[in-house]
Amino acid sequence: MTRKTRILFAAATAVCMQMAVAAGPTVDTATIESVTGLKGNYNKTENVFKVSKPRDDVKISVDRWTMPPFMGLTSWAAFTPMGGSTMMMGDTVLFEDEVNPAMSAALEAGLEVTALHNHFFFDQPKVYFMHIGGMGDARQLATGVKAVYDRVAQVRASQPKPAKAFGGSIPTPSSITAARIEEILGAKPQVKDGMVKVSFGREAKMYGTPVGNEMGVNTWAAFAGTDERAVVDGDFAMREEELQTVLKVLRREGINIVAIHNHMTHEEPRYVFLHYWGKGKAAELAQSLKRTLDAQKAVK
Repeated sequence: MTRKTRILFAAATAVCMQMAVAAGPTVDTATIESVTGLKGNYNKTENVFKVSKPRDDVKISVDRWTMPPFMGLTSWAAFTPMGGSTMMMGDTVLFEDEVNPAMSAALEAGLEVTALHNHFFFDQPKVYFMHIGGMGDARQLATGVKAVYDRVAQVRASQPKPAKAFGGSIPTPSSITAARIEEILGAKPQVKDGMVKVSFGREAKMYGTPVGNEMGVNTWAAFAGTDERAVVDGDFAMREEELQTVLKVLRREGINIVAIHNHMTHEEPRYVFLHYWGKGKAAELAQSLKRTLDAQKAVK
């Protein structure tokens, strides 16, 4: 293809895109509204159809001020054409006890979960934001969004006031058997005051300089409590293509996800980090993590 032909082709493509936008949305807006039960708005300039759901069911204060949903407490999902299919991206406003049920609903519906973080300080109750996405049939994507919102509603219907803790207490002092954790996870642990910690380094480069385990590019798990009533918390370091697999396995294992974000910029390859929290028997928690690590390694 000559340079002149490429220019003409690009110009023709741009004109076709402009004509498509001018003609109106090419996503099935009626289906999206019908499935989600929400009224949407179409942005003609960007060819995006968006549905929104304000979190007005629980009073939220930030810095001792009652915050209205307009100020950033509204869940939304936006849809745009993507070739012969549809792309969806969204953000979901959640309380702590809603995060993991909502995340499981998203993953079970075929959506991706791409971030989990806070937007505020001094918010009461604590508010988190879970970003979701997906590509495919508009009805299927809208069904996934509806499943997330329905799961949130189920949590609030069972307990109108957001919970302040996970179930079960954590015994003190700690007395975790390090040898059993080492046997299951295959890594030499650090031990302190009855607590046990293992770490698995990953490799990356930043500005051409190698960085690894000691520089923070690692997956780790720390165990406290007793062998029968333990808690595990930690961090998974994942390449972007590994994130959804790790999330699905951890949630299937009953491990709670408490954050998904990046720790660095300009690293190669790119890494995403998730933080988790689980309770149960120490050996069973370690086995859950081992199954997650194995699934992560299998991602190509």
